[in-house]
Amino acid sequence: MRRIFVTGSAGFIGFHLCRLLLAEGFVVCGYDGMTDYYDVRIKQGRHAILAQDPGFSAIEAILENREQLDAAIDTFAPDAIVHLAAQAGVRYSLENPRAYLDANVIGTFNVMEAARRNRIGHLLMASTSSVYGANEEMPFIETEKADTQLTIYAATKKATESMSHAYAHLWNLPTTMFRFFTVYGPWGRPDLALYKFVDAMLEGRPIDIYNHGEMYRDFTYVDDLVRAIRLLIDAVPVRPADVAAVPEGDSLSPVAPWRIVNIGNSDKVRLLDFIEAIEDSLGIKAIRNYMPMQLGDVPATWADASLLQRLTGYRPQTHYRQGIDDFVCWFREYYQK
Repeated sequence: MRRIFVTGSAGFIGFHLCRLLLAEGFVVCGYDGMTDYYDVRIKQGRHAILAQDPGFSAIEAILENREQLDAAIDTFAPDAIVHLAAQAGVRYSLENPRAYLDANVIGTFNVMEAARRNRIGHLLMASTSSVYGANEEMPFIETEKADTQLTIYAATKKATESMSHAYAHLWNLPTTMFRFFTVYGPWGRPDLALYKFVDAMLEGRPIDIYNHGEMYRDFTYVDDLVRAIRLLIDAVPVRPADVAAVPEGDSLSPVAPWRIVNIGNSDKVRLLDFIEAIEDSLGIKAIRNYMPMQLGDVPATWADASLLQRLTGYRPQTHYRQGIDDFVCWFREYYQK
């Protein structure tokens, strides 16, 4: 699989994935709507870096424009599609839920239809750890039930998981869904906690700390995440002969070439420890504004990444202090601060 179509190529994760694929000699076509959910100049900067590689081409259009999406995929004729584009952000989904239905549900449906029509060898699509919702037993494992989503963002992602299973079953379309756990790193989104904390601390503004800091996250460094996606491209699911053929602990569907894979660091980190590491990296003490839990948020996430390791031999392992140092270095250089 040497020709990869990547939606969301100007996004945080899509940019890093495209850069990795290009470095390994893949031919990559990026597709991105360049929406203004955050500063478009960051997205343009990411695409400009990718455009320096002759193996990269890009189309600027939204997922909801089915005609443009179909034309892009039909023309490029990819071996695999990695669908990362989405309306992101848990908190923004409280303000503008319709944007999530349009981009995440309708947009993903358009991607699946194009994949079916082109008989794509492997469709890989991003979900989120937020689909685990109110589940309390941790670490989260792919085979556990996840029906208690707490935000419309998480609900739209769970909907795409269900839709993709139906397509995999009906059309024998090999599909891998991956659930991301709190991704961070250089070129990150401005709405992510690390970005907001660093920006505020450098400017002497207070940072908002929800649930009074009693929050735990499985922070996953972006380079580790995209390495996992790259390896999963080659781990094409195959429809099993019967239920008994599904290995124990594998989320492989008994009736479709379809599975879910967690991508996380498998390390539950306390938010206050994460903030302390930012303070150490910047040499600045944060002005802390402790706040109650925000609507729709969860107190903890923690991934069981053993299935990823069984499938690829790989497990994310960058320590959060190293990842924070890398982000701070990028942030200072990018903004000259």
